[in-house]
Amino acid sequence: MKFTLIKNIQSDKAMSLILKGFLLFILLYLISDISVKYYSFGISIDAISTTLFGNEEEFIDPITKSSFLEFWHTEIFFMMMILLTLSAIFIRLANKSKIAMTNILMISAIISLVSLPMSYFVSSDFIYIYLLTFFIWHLSAIYMILYSFWKLNDKSI
Repeated sequence: MKFTLIKNIQSDKAMSLILKGFLLFILLYLISDISVKYYSFGISIDAISTTLFGNEEEFIDPITKSSFLEFWHTEIFFMMMILLTLSAIFIRLANKSKIAMTNILMISAIISLVSLPMSYFVSSDFIYIYLLTFFIWHLSAIYMILYSFWKLNDKSI
């Protein structure tokens, strides 16, 4: 995370190029995360409910507790890596919106992570919260990536 030590990231051509590539990879990860969840776990109320609790009419078994915990553990790890590095880049480049956007991103991601096991272990009503916060943190992260790209390409700074 050398970029946290460079005074002006935009003027350092090598670091600017590295950060642009890294932002591109994060963007690809976020897009693929949505598509992978769509085809495996689900990104609708019914699909997530079927994954978590099964469907007797369609003979679909619910996800096992160990598989769910493994999925959740992986989610925590990848979200942590994405959120911390993206926030560090965004905070270095943003002027006015950095506090609000970083808080929206982090809070929605944490609520998303907490509401998922709450859906599984406590009540299926938490699926609504999970789905809402899942899309909020993804959209916030995509905004932060695009804004960071724009700031890295801004020659007037």
